[in-house]
Amino acid sequence: MKIGYPCINEALDCRSSRTFRLASYSEERLIGTVEQNLACLRRILEYNVQHGLLFFRLTSDIVPFASHEVNTYNWQEHFKMTFRRLGSYIKNNNMRISMHPDQFVVLNSPNEKTVRNSIAELVYQGSVLDLMGLDTTAKLQIHGGGAYGDKPSAIQRFAEVYHTMLPDAVKARLCVENDDRTYTLQDCLQLHELTGMPVIFDNLHHECVNNREPMREAVEMAAATWQPGRDGILMMDYSSQAPNERRGKHVQSIEEQLFHDFLAETEGLDMDIMLEIKDKQESALKARDVAKSLGRLQV
Repeated sequence: MKIGYPCINEALDCRSSRTFRLASYSEERLIGTVEQNLACLRRILEYNVQHGLLFFRLTSDIVPFASHEVNTYNWQEHFKMTFRRLGSYIKNNNMRISMHPDQFVVLNSPNEKTVRNSIAELVYQGSVLDLMGLDTTAKLQIHGGGAYGDKPSAIQRFAEVYHTMLPDAVKARLCVENDDRTYTLQDCLQLHELTGMPVIFDNLHHECVNNREPMREAVEMAAATWQPGRDGILMMDYSSQAPNERRGKHVQSIEEQLFHDFLAETEGLDMDIMLEIKDKQESALKARDVAKSLGRLQV
């Protein structure tokens, strides 16, 4: 088991997601911003290795406007060696990496432009992982999308886009996550049957909307969709409900007893856990200690 957190390390004085307004776009500005983002990413990765946090989600904004038509610069070639060195550091330290495109990535949208833009974003993010030389256990994580008043048709539309429009390099990394409103674990398992994509499991989303599967059983069903040689072990997102907030809102800081109870309930199931908790590395460090106390942590 590896423990991680997404995108931002609040203990450091930098962000790997610096960007600028579209109206201010220039190649010079792009190059300078990406240089800063990659330098900060290196610092985050070094912090994570030092503290035993071996799972990390890269921000979508490493390269601003990478999937936008305004960006015609060959940033892939310009930063090829920097990405390669980052990838070597990741592999040498046995880290696992993922990316999670923003909510505008919707493969089953009835709007053709939305689908094209979604694919362009997935191609960009997959290329980041490719440039780092990471194998296909480094994943691109998306949601099922909308139901559009007819979920069965929306699921079929997703599968059609997957098979007919996605490049193989994207399909090799793509996985789908159950959400907190529309796509349950069972819906994601149907998408798996249609596409072969593994299912990322989110415990809080499962608590919000489900088909009455007990938590351990749900984790087992998601884990069964992962092929170890191709996908690695199950990736899952973990959080708990923020008190007195809308259903599905992530808690500010980890509730260590709840996390302990979840690990106890899933004893014997191997997974890498991404903490979607607002104080980022602070909760990840606490979760690391809980997992270590139970003999679950990979070091």
